[in-house]
Amino acid sequence: MSQSKKRYKAVIGDKNYTIIGNESKAHMDAVVSLANHQLEMIGKKSPDISLEQKSVLLAINALSDQLTLQHTINELKDQMAILQAELSECEALKKEVAKVKELEKRLHRYESIEAEAKRAIINSTKSRQELSPAEVQKIMNKQSLAKIEQDKKRKG
Repeated sequence: MSQSKKRYKAVIGDKNYTIIGNESKAHMDAVVSLANHQLEMIGKKSPDISLEQKSVLLAINALSDQLTLQHTINELKDQMAILQAELSECEALKKEVAKVKELEKRLHRYESIEAEAKRAIINSTKSRQELSPAEVQKIMNKQSLAKIEQDKKRKG
């Protein structure tokens, strides 16, 4: 959406100007005030130069400041890109940590199952070396069924 151009009457260095732009009156008043202040400062340092020469020096100073600020903006953009990349790496690491935690939970569950299997083997008549994994599972299933039956009897 384009803004309509506005006309501003300004006095800069004792000369009248009409400035056309999109900025607010407050913004333009600040610009005019700053320009007059800087012209005054240049005049104090070089009292024998004309308004035209002061104006050229003011323009050179403004362009120099603009280039310095643009350089700073570019450096900040580069730093921001680096920080965003680091943030992405941190987010990827957070996802990896979540995966590791899930794997640790699974490992704990498997360790519990293994401990239960060891208890089942100890309670069986055969030694651990004689049992196949399938036989261990059968023993565990029998124990689980027995626990379920006991729970049903208690509740029923």
